Amino acid sequence: MRKFVFIIITLVFAIYLTGCGKKQPKLEELQIPMSVETPTLSAAAPTETKAQPAAKIEVLPGAPGVGPAKLQPLPPSGPYKPTAIEIQTALKNAGFYTGNIDGKIGTQTKKAIEEFQKANGLQADGKIGTKTWAALSTYLNPVAETKPKTKK
Repeated sequence: MRKFVFIIITLVFAIYLTGCGKKQPKLEELQIPMSVETPTLSAAAPTETKAQPAAKIEVLPGAPGVGPAKLQPLPPSGPYKPTAIEIQTALKNAGFYTGNIDGKIGTQTKKAIEEFQKANGLQADGKIGTKTWAALSTYLNPVAETKPKTKK
């Protein structure tokens, strides 16, 4: 009896592994051919498709780096995270940081961040959050003062 049960379990397992005779579709059958036209479904007949031309991309002559294979990166999601160099530069331009702009957030940079936050009515935690960066980023690229030209 044990031998009979073992043979039946083995046969069931073998049938399960072979997939009960199901055939896998060929790779070519799964692929959808690409075309320049984008099909859209018609509201009148859901089984029919109408092809509409794809959006035109206008390329100006002599535009550098423009080509069909060159893709633009997506903008980062979430709030902008400034680099350490940007933070130090903005703090230096605002007059709160006197050290070297080395791209390292050390104790001197953290003290400058806290002083900036206190001076601007922000929570002085020494971290650059969205509110702190919104206030600090205005000092990143200060507008150069222009002197009026005088004629001699």
